[in-house]
Amino acid sequence: MKKITYILISFFSVVGILSIFIFAKNYIILEQKYNDLRDSTYSVYALPVPDSVFFAGERVPIENFDVREALDMELHKICYWHSETFLYLKRAHRYFPVIEKILKENNIPDDFKYLAVAESGLTNAVSPSGATGFWQFLKTTGQSYDLEITKEIDERYHLEKSTEAACRYLKYLYKIYGNWAMAAASYNTGQGNLNKQVTKQNKENYYDLLLNSETSRYVYRIVAFKLIMTNPQDYGFKFRKLDLYPQIPVNLVKLDTSVTDFAAYATHFKTNYKLLKYFNPWLRENFLTNTNNKSYSIQIPKPGSRSKNYFTEQDEQIIKQISTN
Repeated sequence: MKKITYILISFFSVVGILSIFIFAKNYIILEQKYNDLRDSTYSVYALPVPDSVFFAGERVPIENFDVREALDMELHKICYWHSETFLYLKRAHRYFPVIEKILKENNIPDDFKYLAVAESGLTNAVSPSGATGFWQFLKTTGQSYDLEITKEIDERYHLEKSTEAACRYLKYLYKIYGNWAMAAASYNTGQGNLNKQVTKQNKENYYDLLLNSETSRYVYRIVAFKLIMTNPQDYGFKFRKLDLYPQIPVNLVKLDTSVTDFAAYATHFKTNYKLLKYFNPWLRENFLTNTNNKSYSIQIPKPGSRSKNYFTEQDEQIIKQISTN
């Protein structure tokens, strides 16, 4: 009986050792195949920095090593944060036409649309300091540029009105500093902070100033967004027109009375509260007292626009300049 037990133990030991050896061998083979596949398909590349770069019509001194490396850093940070950058590209297709039109009407360089990307990612973001909306206005600054900001209405969330306010603010800053890079820097850090550094360092050129970490990156970040979003295919972003967010057509409805319930109000226009707030995020409550009967323009999505396919079959086959070849 002991002999049989010994034989069985020996047999299973040999089988176990062989199984471990076979498993280990197969694992090594699979691991090698995986490594070979990874090495042949996955690569991360350094990105080119153009030899000539302009922001708002002003030349960026890219020949200076510190300027070149600062822009290089922003290009790599933005490009290799793929998910966020893709969302910026998608949103830009919806919101840039609105912003571009207002910038042009106010004689503000088109490049400032990328400031909105740097500030908020083209969303109605709210910062820890309370800066709000696409253009990240603080309450006092927004009010000084005629944006209505109350518990019921906050026009920092109104894309058209906040863009108009941003244009007025940028014009003011340009008048102070005489160039757009300094105007952008002041937009970020504030006039007082920037003026303090100008006096301290006896320099009036953004590219020569040592500023706080956020502001020292700010213009380079805007320029990097410009380079990437103007020619995304050059930086590895491949997509089709149908992948981008379309502009949703709306009807404008005049509102000059109070509203006790915006959910009920929305049903009159065959939409719902969710969509009403999506197109009018500046309405901060589900009611509006409007005691002075002030006139507002409400955006209502056109019938059928929620589920409409905005891209034709031909559109889906055509690859635009910004898409892959």
